[in-house]
Formats: sequence, structure tokens, C-alpha cells
Amino acid sequence: MQLTVNGKTHQVDVEDEMPLLWVLRDVLGITGPKYGCGVAMCGACTVHVGGEPVRSCSLPAADVKADITTIEGLGTPEAMHVVQKAWIKHQVAQCGYCQSGQMMSAAALLRDNPNPSDDDIDQTMSGNLCRCGTYPRIRAAIRTAARELKGRAT
Repeated sequence: MQLTVNGKTHQVDVEDEMPLLWVLRDVLGITGPKYGCGVAMCGACTVHVGGEPVRSCSLPAADVKADITTIEGLGTPEAMHVVQKAWIKHQVAQCGYCQSGQMMSAAALLRDNPNPSDDDIDQTMSGNLCRCGTYPRIRAAIRTAARELKGRAT
């Protein structure tokens, strides 16, 4: 099958039911998305498919019909996404394991709602678990990223 990941097209020879997460990590060597629970409950494996956040651990590769973006494609060290910059500013990561999924969910939230309320943030991010409990820093980083985006729009 053919998958486009972070703007690059790949031909992969995998079983149709292989979860996208394993195609990304084990076949393509893209390790930003993490395995957390395997049942789409923790959000560590969140990537964008066709611009929408999805849990790649439970999505069969054959069901992917749109471009995939992982944390590696969200931004680069030289040109970071506004969410990545905010994460650094607020020192969100402790262990860091869940952070790529957190940032992918936050980026989708801000794309769809550039001025989210705390309730909007909490509701959207509730599907992403952080064992270190950095939720206050996550919320602060999203608020900072939203302000940054608002400043660009004016």
C-alpha cells in the first residue's frame, strides 16, 4: 500500500490490519508517535490523518485514505510549530512520553478553534493522558500558542 507521511510518499508491504502506529514506527522508523495503551484510550499515538487527530494504535493501515502528519511533520527545530514553541516555553514535558500525542491534539484544537476557552481545552485534551500530571502546563502552553496565533492574524 502507499502512504504519504509528513509529505513523503512511501510504499509499504504490510498486512492490511497492521495498526498505523506499527507501520510508522517499525516499518518507516518514525518514532514520534508512542505506544501507550493499544486501545486508543491514552492518546500517546495521536497523529493527523487528513488533518484530523486519530489514535494510530487502533487504526488499520489499510483504512488510511489521506495524508498522515506526525509530530516530526508538525514542525522542525528550525521552524517549529507554534504549539511546539509554547511547549518549550512552558517546559511542559517531564518524562515526555505522551507529549507528541498531546501536541498533535493541541495543534488540531487550535486549527479548528484558535481562541479556545479553558473548557474547550480541557474537553479536547481529556483524551490525552499524562502520567506526570503536567495538565496545568499543557493548558498554559495551549493558551500561549493561541495568543501567538491571534497575534499573527492581526
